[in-house]
Amino acid sequence: MNKLLMMLGSILLISGLACSIFAVSEIIKHEEAQSESIKEAKRIILKDSGENSDNLDSIKIENDYEVGEVIGILAIPELKREVPILSGTNEDELEKGVGHYSTTALPGQNNRIFLAGHRDTVFKKMGELQKGDRLTVQMETGVHEYEIYATLVVDENDLSVLEPTSPEEILTLSTCYPFEYLSSTEERFIINAKKIK
Repeated sequence: MNKLLMMLGSILLISGLACSIFAVSEIIKHEEAQSESIKEAKRIILKDSGENSDNLDSIKIENDYEVGEVIGILAIPELKREVPILSGTNEDELEKGVGHYSTTALPGQNNRIFLAGHRDTVFKKMGELQKGDRLTVQMETGVHEYEIYATLVVDENDLSVLEPTSPEEILTLSTCYPFEYLSSTEERFIINAKKIK
């Protein structure tokens, strides 16, 4: 009986260690992917702003990015975070940063911009953001600043968060809610921010 308990204890210990190692390796993989995407975004932004520094307004704003393409950087000063923005919201994009929902606008188009991210990686601590906090989106078209004016929780199937807001430019961030769950959830935490610059 003691041998069986010792063997069972060893199996549980090894299983626990394996799960911990897997979890740490996944976190490292996500951080490395985000780091590479941030570097790529900065190269694109610096290259384009250097070439067009005299007239950033002359850059045509189009939603013709390829899925998975890095298109900018979302800065969240309150959380001391910078995360890459990728075109698309599939798992591959969300693993590397926040995903831009391609049927919504881009900064400068005076309409709703919708970005989604995982609550346990890029949008970790998103629930700490408050009304009045600032968000910055840096793209080849320049730097766009937003101020949070509302947070809400909606059903995952609530499509009103994607509705156009023209002529007002609204940045909407979305992540799974509640934040503590380990599996997928049926609710989304939404942040809405108005363009201020």
